[in-house]
Amino acid sequence: MILDVDGIHSYYGKSHILQGLELQVADGALVTVLGRNGAGKSTTLKTIAGVIAPRSGSICFNGQHIAGLPAHRIAAMGVCLVPEHRGIFKLLTVEENLKLGLRRASPWQLDDIYRIFPRLKERRRNGGGQLSGGEQQMLAIGRALMNHPRLLMLDEPVEGLAPVIVEEIVAQLKLIKQSGVAIVLVEQNLEVCTQLADRHIVIEQGRVVFEGSNAEFLADDGVKDRYLGVGV
Repeated sequence: MILDVDGIHSYYGKSHILQGLELQVADGALVTVLGRNGAGKSTTLKTIAGVIAPRSGSICFNGQHIAGLPAHRIAAMGVCLVPEHRGIFKLLTVEENLKLGLRRASPWQLDDIYRIFPRLKERRRNGGGQLSGGEQQMLAIGRALMNHPRLLMLDEPVEGLAPVIVEEIVAQLKLIKQSGVAIVLVEQNLEVCTQLADRHIVIEQGRVVFEGSNAEFLADDGVKDRYLGVGV
């Protein structure tokens, strides 16, 4: 088990967002975190990444306790978060953005990123601000890979993107997963989630209300209807 989140409680000021949340991710697995807007999905990723310190509970990554450590130390251990806003430096070129994440020990080097995202190679001299939304998402994922992740966390990676770009990103996420990188995915597009995931958790008001395999999730129309607002 590369990630074991046990009973974490996280707050924004006085607002109690995560209320005893639990999440386990096996080595090389892809787990989705599903739920309605405001359920605590992004807060879950930010708490694991150290952007938010949990008030209680434990987070164990690769055998080490990381709850409460600063974000840069958690990132150095191999936990990489691609946030919803992507965090692209718009005045830097694509290649400069990628090189910001470079670690010599990473199995993902510049040529590897250009191989799986050929659009980035074509645009390597363009500024980050000149890219489409889909290209920015590819750039954010590529930069995270160059940082040598053991766990890659993605917050709404295909939101608002054209279907052809969604298909391209899904195909590359399958390749990344096959390489052995564990992935935690927050995503509203259930078709994308069920194409990719080994397991799903559904959260409501900061608590896990469903956990199961992809097959169990697909078979449980009640969970999709009750917690995700998907009519069946």
